[in-house]
Amino acid sequence: MMDFSISTGLGLMRRTAPFVIFRMAVYFGIAVAYVLVTGTGAGIGWGVGAFGDADFRAMSTFWGGAIGFGVTAGVIYFLREYLLYVVKAGHIAVMVELLDGRPLPEGRGQISHARHIVTERFGEASVLFAVDQLIKGVLRAITGLIQGLMNLLPIPGLNSVMGIVRAYLRLAVGLVDEVILAHGIRNRAENPFGSAKEALVLYAQNGKPMMVNAAWLTLITWVLSILVFFVMLAPAGLVVYLLPGAWSAGGFVFAILFAWAVKVALIEPFAIACMLQAFFKVTEGQAPNPEWVAKLDSTSDKFRKLGERAMGWATGDRAAPAASVSPDPA
Repeated sequence: MMDFSISTGLGLMRRTAPFVIFRMAVYFGIAVAYVLVTGTGAGIGWGVGAFGDADFRAMSTFWGGAIGFGVTAGVIYFLREYLLYVVKAGHIAVMVELLDGRPLPEGRGQISHARHIVTERFGEASVLFAVDQLIKGVLRAITGLIQGLMNLLPIPGLNSVMGIVRAYLRLAVGLVDEVILAHGIRNRAENPFGSAKEALVLYAQNGKPMMVNAAWLTLITWVLSILVFFVMLAPAGLVVYLLPGAWSAGGFVFAILFAWAVKVALIEPFAIACMLQAFFKVTEGQAPNPEWVAKLDSTSDKFRKLGERAMGWATGDRAAPAASVSPDPA
């Protein structure tokens, strides 16, 4: 059973159209940057290859493109805090406002309004980034608990499907971490670390219904993403055809890149809109269960760190914590 409405999710996308357009501009801009810089690198490599034979030219073209791709990836990595702060958290903020029946400005005013909400809750981008990294770490611990419980079940052949289960859990977590941030935005929490800790406990104690909802949305998200990938193969192939030298593998890479842009710009916010509905509905009126607090405290060092940061924030120790929280690859 699903605790969300697809039509409500689509309605949130429609009513936050300025933010959807903003997301499209940002993420398709990133995809175009990858193509342009990769193409430039391949072109330089092709030119350098003129000093050698055909094999040398092919190799230099490949490495030129690979270096261009890597340089772009490095720049995007350093922009990850901005993307989380302005794009992802901002879109969550306006969705939460709509779900709670609050009015929103029209047009680009939505974006500045969202930034104001996020700034009120988290202050600097480094604080939000630190909270998000700790959330990801705790979610890994929660999914680890779920895996451990499943391993104890006396079901024949269960081990053979655990690889699929682990892959699903990793994907499902990607839909949840931003929803945890929404809890603090909705409650106008003054302590971003404390609200994240509370939301994680609420998520853990409602793990079964939340994972069922995440399963449906993971399936929908990846079916749509695969369809988009095949649609994007044709324009990606054209891009590779225009690149100098033999970069035939680039068609596959660029198709994945364009499909990723569609996923994070359009498909992912729809999934988040649905997960917000589910989380708010399932946890409505609940308080954190002390047993789950103790369980998470004993199994996750990131959860304990979150508690320490919450205590520090409450006592006025609000030094930017990003430096002490290593980026989570998940």
